[in-house]
Amino acid sequence: MYCSGCGQAMSPELRFCPRCGRPAAGPVPTTPGLEFQLVNYERKINTLSIAWFIYAGFSLVTGIAGLALANVFLSGRFAPWMQGPWAHGPMGPMGFAPAFLHFAWVVLVLRACLAGAAGWGLQERAPWGRIVAIIAGVLSLIRIPFGTAIGIWTLVVLLGYKNSTFYEQL
Repeated sequence: MYCSGCGQAMSPELRFCPRCGRPAAGPVPTTPGLEFQLVNYERKINTLSIAWFIYAGFSLVTGIAGLALANVFLSGRFAPWMQGPWAHGPMGPMGFAPAFLHFAWVVLVLRACLAGAAGWGLQERAPWGRIVAIIAGVLSLIRIPFGTAIGIWTLVVLLGYKNSTFYEQL
């Protein structure tokens, strides 16, 4: 330790400089280093991966309920106005509904699998997990309100040079 006024070497227990009488500076507090920032970033990644698992389950449950209701509605058992002489036209009573429902089931399952893969990749700290989570985050931005929230959160946590460097060090 040295005096900040005259540069005299001082022992740490001295409170004043023996040459110039200037008070010795107190110990310098440590600043959070890289290890602290990595631990903090790791907590964010853990929380984000759990949120992706929850979002995958929530999307699957609400999607199944919505598609079951759509199936009942489009099958003609729910709405009596779908009965009548024109209900049995060239396309049949359901028209394009079966194709629409099959497409919706495929989209539902793919969306839930992508969200689950994002959560799993982040949980395992896999190099592909960050990329899959970013893709899932961008695709979920249009799913207001929960998809938008998790999409923005994912992009904030995973994009940027500092965040990509931290993720690689995990």
